[in-house]
Amino acid sequence: QVQLVESGGGLVQAGGSLRLSCAASGLTFSAYGMGWFRQGPGKEREWVTAITRGGSTNYADSVKGRFTISRDNAKNTVFLQMNSLKPEDTAVYYCAAARFWSRPSLRDEYAYWGQGTQVTVSS
Repeated sequence: QVQLVESGGGLVQAGGSLRLSCAASGLTFSAYGMGWFRQGPGKEREWVTAITRGGSTNYADSVKGRFTISRDNAKNTVFLQMNSLKPEDTAVYYCAAARFWSRPSLRDEYAYWGQGTQVTVSS
């Protein structure tokens, strides 16, 4: 059974930082591309960033230069370092795994999803 478990969310002031983790089990982690999505209050779930099996990364324009995705295949974990946080970054953050993708920003490309972790940025 595949499980993705996010952690590291919380309440932080604007300008602060958080590091999210997503621990994967039940799959060959190194064979999957990994992505982070988020869903703010009253909003659609949106793509944030993704990392390929080989470690190449892509970012949404809204987080470019502030967020960094990385992965540790030995620990079956993907990370999201979030710096210079803004109130508009407030959302539930989800990690997801894709065996194959044509466009990493597409939700339908991902086969497995975590339950999410809440990030709240106060102004």
